[in-house]
Amino acid sequence: MAKTVFPPADVFREDAISAETAAINADVVRTLDAAPDQWSFPPAERRERRRAGLGPFPLAPRSDRAETIEIEGAYGPIPLRIIAPDSPAGVYLHIHGGGWTIGAADEQDPRLERIAANCNLAVVSVEYRLAPEYPYPHAPDECEAAALWLVRTAGERFGSERFAIGGESAGAHLALVTMLRLRDRHNLRPFSAANLVAGCFDLRLTPSAANWGDERLVLNTRDMQKFIECFLQNGEPLEDPDISPIFADLAGLPPALITVGTRDPLLDDSLFLAARWAAAGNDTELAVYPGGAHVFMAYSGALAEESLARMDGFLSETGGS
Repeated sequence: MAKTVFPPADVFREDAISAETAAINADVVRTLDAAPDQWSFPPAERRERRRAGLGPFPLAPRSDRAETIEIEGAYGPIPLRIIAPDSPAGVYLHIHGGGWTIGAADEQDPRLERIAANCNLAVVSVEYRLAPEYPYPHAPDECEAAALWLVRTAGERFGSERFAIGGESAGAHLALVTMLRLRDRHNLRPFSAANLVAGCFDLRLTPSAANWGDERLVLNTRDMQKFIECFLQNGEPLEDPDISPIFADLAGLPPALITVGTRDPLLDDSLFLAARWAAAGNDTELAVYPGGAHVFMAYSGALAEESLARMDGFLSETGGS
C-alpha cells in the first residue's frame, strides 16, 4: 500500500506564517521593487547579475570540494559538478532552477554540500544548456544524457548504484521529465527517490501562477510567461507530457517529497502533482510551508532549516545512508 503524507489544512492559514518568514518576504519584495526589471537585460547579463547576487536570492559561496567533469552530449560536452563524500551510499542527481534560462550548477553549493554530508550521497549537478539560446529540447535532452551516464558509470565511479534525483523550480520540472524519459524511452527506473522543490509542472500556468499578478516575491506571473517564451520557441503543445509533466502517466515512479511554500506562485503545481502522484499509486509526501516564497530555503531562517532537515531525512531514508 502506497504511503501518502499530506499536510494539515492549517498550514494555509495566514496566521500560520511566522513573523520571521513575513519579514523575509517583505525584504525580498522591497529589494526587487527597487531593482531594475530583469527582463530589461539580455540573457547573458541576467545570468551575470544573478551570479553576482543581484537576483532574488542571496549569493551562495562556491564549494572548494567540488569537482567538474564533462560527459558527451548531443550538443557538445555537458559539465557535471560533483560534490562527493568518501564511500557514498548513493548518488543524488541534481538539476538547478532558473526558469530554464538562468542559474548554474554551482549556485547552490551550500545546499548540495549539506546533502552530501548529511545523507552520505555523492551529488552530481547538471550544467545543462540554457534558453533562449538553447530552447527546448536542449535542457531535457542533456538531463536525460546525464541520467544515462549515471546509470552506466556510477557503480565504478562512486561505488553505488542507488540513485535519487531532484531539483528546484525549473530543475524540479526537468527532474520529473528525466524520470519519465528514462522509464518511457529506455525502460529504466533507476531512481529510488525524487526530491521535487517548488516545481513548474504545467506550463499552461496553474491558477496560482496565472492569478499571482505583479507582486515581485521572487517570481510573478509575467516572469513565468517570459521564462516559458524563452524555453518554448517552436509552438510546442503545452499539454505534451515532455513539456508539462503533470499530464504524464505517473505510474511506477519512486517515492517523492514534493516541497512548496504557500506564498509561491507555483503552489498549485505542487498540490496538483502530489494528488496525481498519490493517485498513481506512488509513495507521496507533500510538504507545504506557511508563507514560504518561491524556493524559500535559499533564505536563512527557521522555515528554511525545517524544510532542509525534512529533505535530509527523506533522502537519507530513500536514497542515501
